[in-house]
Amino acid sequence: MTIPAVSKSDEGLYKCHNSDLGESPQSWLAVGGISPPASLSVSPDRSQFFEYESVSLSCEEQQGSSTEWRVKRFSAIGTLSGSFIRVGPDRSQFFKYETVSLLCYSGVYWCESDSGEHSDAVNITVTEGAVILESPVHPVTEGDAVTLRCRKKTTPSKLTANFYKDGSLIRTASTGEMIIPAVSKSDEGLYKCHNSDREESPQSWLAVRAFLPSFPSHFPFTMFFCFVFQRDLYRNQSQSTQL
Repeated sequence: MTIPAVSKSDEGLYKCHNSDLGESPQSWLAVGGISPPASLSVSPDRSQFFEYESVSLSCEEQQGSSTEWRVKRFSAIGTLSGSFIRVGPDRSQFFKYETVSLLCYSGVYWCESDSGEHSDAVNITVTEGAVILESPVHPVTEGDAVTLRCRKKTTPSKLTANFYKDGSLIRTASTGEMIIPAVSKSDEGLYKCHNSDREESPQSWLAVRAFLPSFPSHFPFTMFFCFVFQRDLYRNQSQSTQL
């Protein structure tokens, strides 16, 4: 299957079915480069949570329209949820999980409107284990500083932690924190941590988007104007010399 010119409307969950081999797992196709009309806010801002920990999810509009949004989820048990909460244009409503359970709330989350518009999706992992990796739930921008923390549920004090990227040990930190001063595309990957008590966190994907400098809207016109002005000035000088 080839999509000749992918657009934001093509973003979603895809799977395939073979008559001999059966059905594939589902994967989320993300389409970047286009600013979504809304964003999903997760508080605390991280992708992993302990079981029975509180989590708040809310939809925030980017363009100030009167569209109403729903927080939706695709969970590990394979069912697409309905509406969790209706978020109005005043943005005053949000959905809060006082406790989150393992099977019900791990999955892919996004905001969706009645007309089918949707935000970028995020992965949230809920674990019954003793350790989580605190990492950004949304993609980070090249050049940003990123901190990863290895956190134990029952011990507030910091423990020495090993940090892994794509299965390979990349750093050991006595503070339980790993800081990337200026993140780059090469830092993108699957991260997990392992503490000194030999307890391991789930894996989370750290996504890094390219830094796109913004220019004033008049910038291209200014460049064109300067080029035309210099060209006409050179032509006038040439004509004066010939005379």
